[in-house]
Amino acid sequence: MTTLLLSAGCVGGEALLAQEAPTFLFRIYEDNDFINTRGAGTDNAYTNGTRIDLFYTKQHPSRNAIDRLLPKAGASSMDVYGWGIMQLMFTPNDISTPDYQPDDYPYSGALVATHTLYSYNADKKFDWQTELVAGVIGPASFAAETQTFIHRLIHYQRPMGWAHQFRNDLLLNINMTAEKQLAASGHTLEVIGGAQVFAGTMMNGMAFYPLIRIGKMNPYFQGYMRQYGGRSTDGGRRKKWQAYLILKPEAQIIFTNALLEGGMFTGNPNTRYGHPGKSTAPLPYRALRNWMYGINYGAVVSSGNFSISFTQNTSSPAMKGLYSHEVGNISVFFSW
Repeated sequence: MTTLLLSAGCVGGEALLAQEAPTFLFRIYEDNDFINTRGAGTDNAYTNGTRIDLFYTKQHPSRNAIDRLLPKAGASSMDVYGWGIMQLMFTPNDISTPDYQPDDYPYSGALVATHTLYSYNADKKFDWQTELVAGVIGPASFAAETQTFIHRLIHYQRPMGWAHQFRNDLLLNINMTAEKQLAASGHTLEVIGGAQVFAGTMMNGMAFYPLIRIGKMNPYFQGYMRQYGGRSTDGGRRKKWQAYLILKPEAQIIFTNALLEGGMFTGNPNTRYGHPGKSTAPLPYRALRNWMYGINYGAVVSSGNFSISFTQNTSSPAMKGLYSHEVGNISVFFSW
C-alpha cells in the first residue's frame, strides 16, 4: 500500500520508491478497556482484543484466486496483503459472580483468522481495504481460558461467569472500507472521508467517518506501510521519522452482532435451558442498539522501521439501556 505522488508515466520514480519501500510489516495490537487516558480503566463490555498480523507486498500480481477477485484502487495502486489472527472478548461489569446477568453485556469470545488486501492509489488519493474473516464464537475461542490466565498472572479478580457464554458457532465475514482524501495542507494535515460495510455471520452494518491526521508524516495514500515506518522520497529528501496525531469521529449502523446476540445457529443458552429452582424463565439479554457513535483519538510515532501508536476509543452503548465504554489500543509495528 505504498505509492508516491508521481505523475503518470514516471516509471523511474516508481522504481526508486519500490526499492525504498518496506516489503513486510509485522503488527501486534492490544485493545483493552483498562488502558485509559483518564486513569479510569474498567473490565467490562468490549474488554479485550488481541491481534497479530503480517503484511507484505508482491512484485507480481497475486495468483491467488480470492485475491484477484478483491477490489483494487486502480492500475497504479500499491497493494498490500496480510494474514492475521485475532481474539475478542466481552464480559459484564461484575465478573465476581457466577450468576447469569441478563441486564449487562454477555460473556462472549471469538477467535478468528483474517486475510486482508489494502489497495492505495496515490494519484487519485483513494483506497480500498478488504478484510476476510473466518473463525468461531463460543468456548472454542478460548476466551475464558485467556482471561482467566491473565487475571491469575496479574493477581486480579477471577472471572466467574464464563459458563454463560454463547455456544460454539461459525463466524464468516467480509469487511470493506473505501477512503478518499477531502483536503490536505502539505505533509502536515490531511482530512480523509471513509465508509465501511460489514457483512456475514459475525457482524452486519455500516460505518461513516472523517479521519484527520496532523503532524510530521508520510502522505496517507502512499500506503499502509509508509504510515508506520520505512523511508519516503520527497524532493530528494528522506524522512526517517514521523510523529502525528489522529482524530476519527465515527457513526455506525449495526444490524446484527454475533458477539452480543449469539451466532447464526446458536442463541442464548441461558434462556433455552433455564435455571433449576426458578419459577420464571430467565430474561434474554438486552436488545442490540442499532445506532452507535464514537470517537477515536491518539498518536503515532515512527523511527526508521519501528513504530508505535496509541489510540483511545470512546463509544456509545452497544446494547439498549446499558453504558457507554472506553477502550485503549497500543500497537507496535516493525517493517523491513
